[in-house]
Amino acid sequence: MLELINVSFKVKTEDGEKEILKDINLKIEEKFVAITGPNGGGKSTLAKIIAGIYQPTAGQILFDGVDITNMSITERAKLGVSFAFQQPVRFKGLTVGDLITLASGKKISVSEACTFLSEVGLCARDYIDREVNASLSGGELKRIEIAMIMARQTKLSVFDEPEAGIDLWSFNNLIKAFEKMNEKINGSIIIISHQEKILNIADKIAVVANGRLVKYDTKDAVLPELLKNGGASFSCVKL
Repeated sequence: MLELINVSFKVKTEDGEKEILKDINLKIEEKFVAITGPNGGGKSTLAKIIAGIYQPTAGQILFDGVDITNMSITERAKLGVSFAFQQPVRFKGLTVGDLITLASGKKISVSEACTFLSEVGLCARDYIDREVNASLSGGELKRIEIAMIMARQTKLSVFDEPEAGIDLWSFNNLIKAFEKMNEKINGSIIIISHQEKILNIADKIAVVANGRLVKYDTKDAVLPELLKNGGASFSCVKL
């Protein structure tokens, strides 16, 4: 379980300080949670604070009862927290199979590595020996990243706008990969997204706007309100 208690985050500017997040209180026990809201509202900052890339300037973060507020991204990773960037990293000289084996944290067979690729809709025969370089598309890299997280069996997986920069065909395959991941892993998934298809497979949706958590409820309670006026009603959602 992840719990954020009165979490705030400020950055220094030429004019003083700017508050990006303000007193966020959020308890995540569900398997699949989507965080959405208007651009510049603080969603990605919240994801990075959960992962440990940023440290909150106030408040507390608990993960399975352990205070991780001041832990680094490496320390949180050891506890079972994974973070996937909008643009997956390319690793010249490493193959897809190498990455999945490294992610698992143990020696696994080629057959086992191939199983994870198959789970995200990639033909293992075509990808297992491919180098993780510019020859792979953004959609392929993101599905490989999901395969790595499935191999690692993390307790909490955080994805920051995974749909960014990929085409419609790749996006539809990405949705299938998340659905499969939701079935297979024992932990929780948090996805930062604007996309209705992603919001529609979440157990709960958190809406973050102007640095505040303005709504956190089931998909059925939140999504209809978000879709009013073509999905432009974030400001109308109230606690």
